[in-house]
Amino acid sequence: MKMQNPKQNKKSKSLFGLGLLTAFTASLCCITPVLALLAGTGGLAASFSFMEPARPYLIGITILVLGFAWYQKLKSISSEKIECACEDVKKMTFWQSKIFLGIVTVFAALLLAFPYYSAVFYSENKPKAQVHTLKSVKDLTLKVKGMTCESCNLHVENTLSKLPGYVFAKADYKTGTVIVKFDTSKSSQNEVKDAVNSTGYKIIN
Repeated sequence: MKMQNPKQNKKSKSLFGLGLLTAFTASLCCITPVLALLAGTGGLAASFSFMEPARPYLIGITILVLGFAWYQKLKSISSEKIECACEDVKKMTFWQSKIFLGIVTVFAALLLAFPYYSAVFYSENKPKAQVHTLKSVKDLTLKVKGMTCESCNLHVENTLSKLPGYVFAKADYKTGTVIVKFDTSKSSQNEVKDAVNSTGYKIIN
């Protein structure tokens, strides 16, 4: 009875692991704000923002690695090995099967797409703004560095919504700006800036 090649099995497992690792790393800068929210440690949100420029390359590596893994799994068996191949298939474990590779692929795809559905982790029920007089409401536009995706926007907005004088907040990672409208009789400009800085993303003006 022909047994499977241990080296081939080890190679397959390595490909699966590498595919998941690169997928996770590619979205780490966007996963971190959510982890910081869940852990209640807002300052960690920007910890991996420096990795954003590498995201396209990591996505490419993930696709190549998993594509090669599928190629290895689905490639045609040569005619001289057909007779004994049935023995190998019967001996194949779940961890070496196409089903497991499919699970790995789906999980990797979910990791890569994380920035597009990360909003579900943030509550949309922001505190309702209190009645304000026009004289007490101030608009403030801040230049902020470190924001790299929609998760970053939501993390900053969620933090600002907890200020006593909160009226409105809009963060935009593409322009690196945060627009805040707040009641100066309840929150000071410095408190607004401190709230933004507490997220881990830093004001640069």
